[in-house]
Amino acid sequence: MDSIDRRINAMLDKRSNELHSNKVPDNDYLEQQHENKSQAVRDHSLSKDPASNNPTADQLEYAPASEARDVSARLGSYAAEAYGTNTAGEGLRDARAINLNSAWQIAQKSSREFLTAEEDYLLAVIALLAEQHRWDPRFFNDTTLGVTNGWTNGDSGTALNAINTLRVQQKLPYGGQVEAAVVANLSQQLVGTVSNGYIQASALQLSANIPLLKGAGDIAQEPLIQAERDVIYRARAFERFRRQLLVNIASDYFALVQTQSQIANQQRSYDTLRNFQEATQARVDAGRIRAFEVNIAANDVLNAETALANLREQYILQLDRFKVRLGLEVSEKVIIRPLALEIPVPDSTLDQATRAALEYRLDLQNTRDRVDDARRGVANAQNQTLPALNVGASALVITNPRTEIGGVTFSPQDSTLTGNATLSLPLDNEIERLNVRTATITLQQRERTLEQTRDNVVVSVRSALRNIDLAQFRLKLAEQQVQINRRRLEEQLLKIDEVDAKQVVDSQNALLDAENRRDQAKTDLRNSILNYLLESDQLRVATDGTFMPLPGMDIRSATGPAIEPGAGDPPPMGTPDQLQKAIKEDH
Repeated sequence: MDSIDRRINAMLDKRSNELHSNKVPDNDYLEQQHENKSQAVRDHSLSKDPASNNPTADQLEYAPASEARDVSARLGSYAAEAYGTNTAGEGLRDARAINLNSAWQIAQKSSREFLTAEEDYLLAVIALLAEQHRWDPRFFNDTTLGVTNGWTNGDSGTALNAINTLRVQQKLPYGGQVEAAVVANLSQQLVGTVSNGYIQASALQLSANIPLLKGAGDIAQEPLIQAERDVIYRARAFERFRRQLLVNIASDYFALVQTQSQIANQQRSYDTLRNFQEATQARVDAGRIRAFEVNIAANDVLNAETALANLREQYILQLDRFKVRLGLEVSEKVIIRPLALEIPVPDSTLDQATRAALEYRLDLQNTRDRVDDARRGVANAQNQTLPALNVGASALVITNPRTEIGGVTFSPQDSTLTGNATLSLPLDNEIERLNVRTATITLQQRERTLEQTRDNVVVSVRSALRNIDLAQFRLKLAEQQVQINRRRLEEQLLKIDEVDAKQVVDSQNALLDAENRRDQAKTDLRNSILNYLLESDQLRVATDGTFMPLPGMDIRSATGPAIEPGAGDPPPMGTPDQLQKAIKEDH
């Protein structure tokens, strides 16, 4: 197996270098394979009737929860676990801190998607090595033992027959094969040993069989040609997958950071509304406004608290799914550290983006080359409709039958040379002609697939570039809306005696919506730039799975503490200062 691993690694290095890829799949599957730990496990895997665990209703038990339990505290504990802190806001020592770069690195080591893509690449290489070996000289040794029992004039006799054949086969590049074999009749050697009457009974056989019509030419190497091309396809697909995985991980990560930001926005809105409720209550107690206005503020406080709880649950679900995608245990404590990857907006036109995608897209190159496979398939199918004309030759050189005792002595004067030619006319080649039609239709389908793939690539890359401009435009408008609504709320709070509660609440909600739209626009801009690089296949991934800046990219990244999700009085997640201190201690 060590020899096989070395050959696999050499093939992976060769193909990856040809693709200018800086990542070669890890060929350590032997170390990672799972072994049965006990005889019971092995016996269970061989069982033809594995047991099912499906208890009946009366075997199950359902425990109703107490109506007095503190649901708010339970929700707070869920949120604390998701943020890697306890209910006091203190960081857990076993919590893992993850930012964008570390998420990419983890995904390339433990992501199930990545490991599957890596193994698909390995399987293609193994299939190629197996096919290449079929074109090397292959040695075989056959030993045949036979017993013959016969009767002559009523008397029975038993004879032992033992023949050993050592042979080597070699395929020919344009069809056919040659074979050399040494045949030894071991039963004669046994007779010579016991009776001193040994008669040499070995032979040297040489044979060749070569097709001239059907099966002749490049079609003979079709399995090898296709296996070679399949490895190229798989290498491209693996590199393309690494780029897609980077974008997908970034998208999930940015969604987590955005939800953190939404939680922070909702927390600020909740605090503002609760303070406004207290101020309104004081004004009601002072008789300055009507009593019903405090209920307007109280209702919106409850709505804000509900929205905050929903955002927490959304974040917990997103985080659990993110762990699964990274290949981490769902129960593992994780802290997401915000990292804003600021890639400059590309200066490109629709025509430039289209040309780049048509030239660089690896999946489009695979589709284009598979059309050539289909064309070759038509030629191969047409070859199978030809008559079969095979020529063969063989030579048999036996040992000297007149030499009774001694080493193996071949006798060229007792040799036999044989030549033959076989012509097989296809009187019934209906199946072969149908296969030609099938191959022709397959070619037409792949040509249409190429056209459709090409058009889809053009549409996707043009859309990706336009989305960058759209995201920039939305971000600019969203930032203006934040400023407008913030000034609107500040003016109303300064003139609180001149406005009613509903106006203040509406302004606060409008500010919250504007802040969320601004954060969404920032996320959309980051994702749209990465997606454009992916759609044009100008995205490059470093060896460790992180983003590789291109020449001319001035990458800026901003880090900060995790957004505090606390709400209520007191906040179950701890204060922002407590959470920030805990994160710094963990890092």
